[in-house]
Order: sequence, then C-alpha cells, then structure tokens
Amino acid sequence: MLTANALRGILPAIPTPVRDDDTVDEGALKALFAWLLKQGIDGIVPLGGTGEYGALARAERIRTARLSVEAMNGQGPVIAGVLDTGYHDALQATREFADVGIDAVLVLTPYYTNPTQAGIRDYFLRLADTAPVPILIYEIPYRTRIAINPAVTHELSRHERIIGMKACNTDMYHFLQVVAGVDPDFAVLSGEDSLYPLHVAAGARGGIIVTANILPRAWRAIHEAASAGRTAEALALHRRLIPLMNLAFAETSPGPMKSVMDIIGVNAPRMLPPLQQPSPDLIKKLRQELKIHIDNWEILPASGRRTSAIPAS
Repeated sequence: MLTANALRGILPAIPTPVRDDDTVDEGALKALFAWLLKQGIDGIVPLGGTGEYGALARAERIRTARLSVEAMNGQGPVIAGVLDTGYHDALQATREFADVGIDAVLVLTPYYTNPTQAGIRDYFLRLADTAPVPILIYEIPYRTRIAINPAVTHELSRHERIIGMKACNTDMYHFLQVVAGVDPDFAVLSGEDSLYPLHVAAGARGGIIVTANILPRAWRAIHEAASAGRTAEALALHRRLIPLMNLAFAETSPGPMKSVMDIIGVNAPRMLPPLQQPSPDLIKKLRQELKIHIDNWEILPASGRRTSAIPAS
C-alpha cells in the first residue's frame, strides 16, 4: 500500500485527451504517459481539475484511471483525483478507481455545501476509515471557497490512511502553519506551479504540477535545487518560467496547456463543456514562449534529440 515516503518529486497533473464524442482518446493518453516516463517523472495525478473530472462521464473517469495504471506499470504512484461534493459519491469513485489499481485518491474539500471545520474534519476521517486506498487531501480555496484550518489538517495528518495533501492555498503563512504541525509521516505536496520553490523551501516534498506535462526536465531541475536547499538557484530557474506560467493560466486550465501539447506528440486540444478552447492569440503567445524553452534545451522529446521548431498555430 502506498505510503507518504513515496510521495515526493514531480507528479504532473494529467489533462485528459478527449475525442469529439467526449470519450477518452486512448492513443493520445498513452503517448503522453510514454513521453513523461522517458523524462523521469515521479508519479502522475489523473482526473483532478486538470483532468476535467466534473465534465467526464463516470465510465470515462474509470477508463482513464485504468489506462493510467496500465501506462505507469508500477513505475510511480497513480493518484486519481476525486472531486465529488459528498461522501457517498466520493466513496463510490474511490472504490471504482481502487478496482482498476490506482494507488491513492486525491480528495477535494467538499464544496457548495459550505461545511464547518468540524464537518470537513469528519468528512475526511469517515472517508479514510472506509476507503480501500490511502487518501490525500486536496485544498484549493480559490476554486472551492473552502479553506481548512491548519489545526484540522494537523489532526487529519495523524490518521494512518491520510498520507498527504495537495496544497493550493496561495496564502504562504497558511502554508507555513500547515507544515509546522503535520505528522512527520504526512507528505505535503505543492499544487501551485507559481509558488513551488517557496513551498519546497518551507517543507513540501514535491509537487503536483500542471506545466510539468510539457516541461518535466525544467521542473526536475527546480525540484532538485529546492530540495537540496539551493533555494536561490531554484528561484532563479523558476523565474525563467514565470512568463510561461502567466500564459498557461491566463484562461481556465487546462485549456492553454492542452492547446499546445502537440509539441510533445499529444494532439488532443479539445475541451469538455462548459470549458472552451483558449483564444487563438493566447495559443500563439504560448507557443512563442515555449520556443524559448525549447531553444534553452528545457524540452527534449522522447528521442532525446533537440526540437528545433514549434508547430504552426
């Protein structure tokens, strides 16, 4: 069974390639995994917000989880996102994903219902007691409008089956308070591309990163510097990616990133409703910015040979 010790390094948040009929594009998904594994990732996180969980049919979610497990083939943990609003649906999804072999689930804080802190605490404890696989907490208050009090996170971190969290609270003091009191066996993972070196410097063991789908080697370099205590070096490397991150999140993610993934051989830009394709101008700017990183050898295709040009928009 997966433990917190296995949760470290760079775990890309995986977008879900889809066909015109809203079903998963198996060929594109397999191509993405094959490419990522050659770049040295530490695990994957399909079916979160980046994977358009809420827009996929339930059968397609299960299919994506199965394909993810098959593609990883034991080469790193597969942590499936669970973005349901209540206990019973979240437990059902967890059981379905466990049946196809995922290692853990990343469970979003319950939203819309506006629970109390006691309700959040009990929700995660009840899931942890009944779920067939370990749980990671997913806190992202700028999407859910729900933040977890650090004291509640500290308590949850002591449950043997709650092994970590994806931290997307952009309040750094909140993050510092969380890290200061969690159990030593609990893995805090950064969920913010924009704050990653600071999160690692403050105690994160790794991160669930969207732009690592296209820039895994750049993110590996940032992680290695930050985790070794070379914070200034990590920040300098990270600073080079700020223009790219601004573009990648200028419109609702994962639209911008999906629109340019043909660069790595994954040509499946289609979004599921209610999300739409990003604007042509944004796609053009994102391709231009990515060319800078290709020219700096930060993107290497699976062949290991340098890519010299960006496909036309």
